[in-house]
Amino acid sequence: MSPSIRDIKVYVPAKDFDLSKRFYSALGFKLTEGFGGTYDCELNGNRFRLQDYYVQDWADNFMMLMGVDDIDAWYEHAQKMADSGEFKGMRVSPPEEVSGSRVLHVVDSSGVLLIFIQ
Repeated sequence: MSPSIRDIKVYVPAKDFDLSKRFYSALGFKLTEGFGGTYDCELNGNRFRLQDYYVQDWADNFMMLMGVDDIDAWYEHAQKMADSGEFKGMRVSPPEEVSGSRVLHVVDSSGVLLIFIQ
């Protein structure tokens, strides 16, 4: 039998843990309590673990790439969140064409870059 992986989760940093939990919940992720004070964030079977831990250099270089079907819907949703003023530090750039794909960049309040690609 060769080695295999059943599941994999990355640990995402949070500068303000409560704000990050609200951000990912508002983005559409279902949050459930994880191990050691972390929270699992799940959307359509895709998961990561949010942790109450922050190192600026790490967070500023942390990225998550997500393949999506409707980049315009994600842009509209993220822009509404940013416009609400609830998520301090959140930034959204309009979708752009990159190498034949449409790409949306969203930065969460901890500096984590979310890259949506269609």
